[in-house]
Amino acid sequence: MRRWVYLGFSLFVLATQAGQLPLTVSEIGLMLRSGYSSNSLMQELSRRHFADTVDETKEKTLTKAGASTELIAALKSGIYSLSPEKTAAVQQQIAAEEQRRAEQAEAARKSEAAYEARVIRERSVKAAPTTPDANIGAISDFLKGDLFQMHNGSSARLDEMALANKKLIAFYFSAEWCGPCRKFTPKLVDYYKRVASEHPEFEIVFYSRDKSLYAMEKYMREENMPWPAIDFSKLKEKEILAKNAGNGIPSLVLVDSTGKVISSSQSGDQNFGPEKVLADLDAIFSGRLPGRVADAR
Repeated sequence: MRRWVYLGFSLFVLATQAGQLPLTVSEIGLMLRSGYSSNSLMQELSRRHFADTVDETKEKTLTKAGASTELIAALKSGIYSLSPEKTAAVQQQIAAEEQRRAEQAEAARKSEAAYEARVIRERSVKAAPTTPDANIGAISDFLKGDLFQMHNGSSARLDEMALANKKLIAFYFSAEWCGPCRKFTPKLVDYYKRVASEHPEFEIVFYSRDKSLYAMEKYMREENMPWPAIDFSKLKEKEILAKNAGNGIPSLVLVDSTGKVISSSQSGDQNFGPEKVLADLDAIFSGRLPGRVADAR
């Protein structure tokens, strides 16, 4: 037992000094194929040593990978080899590392599969019909006094008439904690900067799904959101705006000034993503009908 403890300590010192474990035939083959020369590998072997054996099959593998006769002869001679005990211990360590990586890969695969299953479940939930709500009335009146915007890192309340002249309002449902949202938001910022000056009748309003005001404002600052947002404390009062957004985020719902739905990421039990709403907006701006206009009967 004491001998294996000492051997383990010796290998720890060896690995620390070299920065890496001793090489095997498999690793040498990979290094040769990636561009290492046989001479450079012999220098590497003098530093890291060799924890393997070379039989006929492995010799063919090395030759196929481009190993020189000198390198193969050196490996077979044992001049770079560790003792049999150290070689066995290193191979056990390598096997343990491979097992750990395999377990990590399997855990990542299961996590991704669970996420995809959750997304599918969320998208399979039938969304409310995309119909206007008579209780909203004019969007500008419904949100009067409840909007703010970030300026130079600080929040500032918007004028009560900020939406008075807007004919197309896209509500953006998103959150700082949502990975897909963090990927899509920069695209939406670029889109807004491209079209907003040419279409003053258009506006985006951020409807946060964050858990706190701090997270919401942090998200707005980090992504440089140029559009207004609904006051965090007023979001529950405005839940009716989310009835056509579906269960997943990021999501966009495009309405006219009266709250009538024109386009949405969600249609029935299908989620087309926010890009679908941007495509519909482009069609509207170019004078064409949207590809899929929500049923607003």
